[in-house]
Amino acid sequence: MSFTTADVVKLRKVSGAGMMDCKNALAEADGNFERALEIIREKGKLIANKRADRDAAEGVALSKVTEDGKFGALVVLNCETDFVAKNESFVAFAESILNAALENKVESLEALKAVELNGKSIDALVTEQTGVTGEKLDLSYFKSLTGEAVVSYIHPGNKLATMVSFNKAIADVQVGKDVAMQIAAMAPVAVDEKSIPQAEIDKELAFAKEKYRNEGKPEEMIEKIALGSLNKWYKDVTLLNQTYVKDGKISIKDFLKQNDPQLTVTAFDRYSLTV
Repeated sequence: MSFTTADVVKLRKVSGAGMMDCKNALAEADGNFERALEIIREKGKLIANKRADRDAAEGVALSKVTEDGKFGALVVLNCETDFVAKNESFVAFAESILNAALENKVESLEALKAVELNGKSIDALVTEQTGVTGEKLDLSYFKSLTGEAVVSYIHPGNKLATMVSFNKAIADVQVGKDVAMQIAAMAPVAVDEKSIPQAEIDKELAFAKEKYRNEGKPEEMIEKIALGSLNKWYKDVTLLNQTYVKDGKISIKDFLKQNDPQLTVTAFDRYSLTV
């Protein structure tokens, strides 16, 4: 390997692309940083920006679902230091915001900030807590999901949270949990290829064609080879086409079918405070 982890992190910071996208770009560029940056830019994917972790220093990312399992919420409360992020009172405050989101079934960050909790708006309480902690706090992110079944997952440490909705109830709760953990581990950017804008697909296909043309592949073979590359891309960035991490031999789509032929994912969300 002609590059280091530090190179990958540096490329991520400069480009805004995801860690795996940066690692792959450096590998393709034989460790040449400028060429790797050029590769990221050539792809120019909105997908890469969606996949990249948001720029936030410290805090907690939490997710939870209602008792009926049909509504889920994910909130991110930021602070300045890891010391405050790990404080029980800070985590409890973030959890109270999350619970308020579930109780009121809010659908936007603005609506959540306006919700009253203990006689004050959540927005006012966040400002008030700034004085308590001595650090600037920011309720920076909120997302809600609805479905016939919604499952949430918080990775140990409260730095990474996911949630996923399904088209029907799930008999085995572990199935939903495994998919939520897959999202945490593999950071997909779309449910399936139909969820990716056609413009992004066209851009990825054009990039693949140009790449193989530059490598000297026969012109009559380029279309076929590029389509094969596109399918590999789908397996990387779309949840249902990803290889199931707990098996390695089947896709998430096949994993769901094994448990229920009609079961599928309708939406998901993932937020990470770590690089």
